[in-house]
Amino acid sequence: MEIRILGPGCPRCDEVEKRTINALAELNVAADVQKIADLKTISEYKIIGTPGLVINGKVKCYARIPSLQEIKNWIREET
Repeated sequence: MEIRILGPGCPRCDEVEKRTINALAELNVAADVQKIADLKTISEYKIIGTPGLVINGKVKCYARIPSLQEIKNWIREET
């Protein structure tokens, strides 16, 4: 599983990363988690705001902080 957290490194992006790592731990799922801060790379995902969360190449949300439960549901969908 590949998870990308899109954003310039702001506290909101850090919170998405923290919740994602917690969700993976609670579900006992291994994943390659990367933070992407490069604006050119972020623009390739065609999102209009950060933070963004991409799981297995699919944009799950952007411009908001998803709940832990939402992230867990998205991870389950992709496993």
